[in-house]
Amino acid sequence: MNTDIIPAGHRKDSRGRLVPESQIKEIDLLRDELVRELNAEAIAVQAVLAKFKKKAFDTINTFVDLSAEKYGAKLGGNKGNVSLLTFDGALRVQLAIQESIQFDERLQAAKELIDECLREWTVGARPEIATLVQDAFRVDSAGKLRTGSVLALRRLDITDPRWQDAMQAISDAVQVVGSKSYVRFHHRDANGQYQAVSLDIAGV
Repeated sequence: MNTDIIPAGHRKDSRGRLVPESQIKEIDLLRDELVRELNAEAIAVQAVLAKFKKKAFDTINTFVDLSAEKYGAKLGGNKGNVSLLTFDGALRVQLAIQESIQFDERLQAAKELIDECLREWTVGARPEIATLVQDAFRVDSAGKLRTGSVLALRRLDITDPRWQDAMQAISDAVQVVGSKSYVRFHHRDANGQYQAVSLDIAGV
């Protein structure tokens, strides 16, 4: 017996209880109808976008392969980041790969080496570096390290061997845990600036 069958003339409320429609206010019934109708349309639009996204990725990757073959090159695996423009440069399509990274236990070794450097350097000699390092290892509201801030430490021009070892440890600690692919569309405005074609409902 299917317990999900709702008898005619009844609606199930948020607690799962069956309520006769005659006891439901008209405004509540209208709200229910509105939300269901808009959600159904949203799901249909989502399906259209998903189909278009697949077509865009497949078409771009096929073109990249075709372009490579013209020059006798064979591209394998991930195509990476690609920008394609119309002949007049007015329209642009970009395929972008964004990797998600995290650090393994070697980051702790890097932090120890950095702390050792900061303890030995005289107070006040390099205050901006101490501030930068402390900020780099500060976690965000979700309790996670901001990877960009940690990686930015490698750009500091410090020749101390321990610092160099710490930077190598940071590099070695980087682990790619996933990636997301994006396709973006732009058109050039009257000022020559590229403007995004928003496919995000919040940005339309």
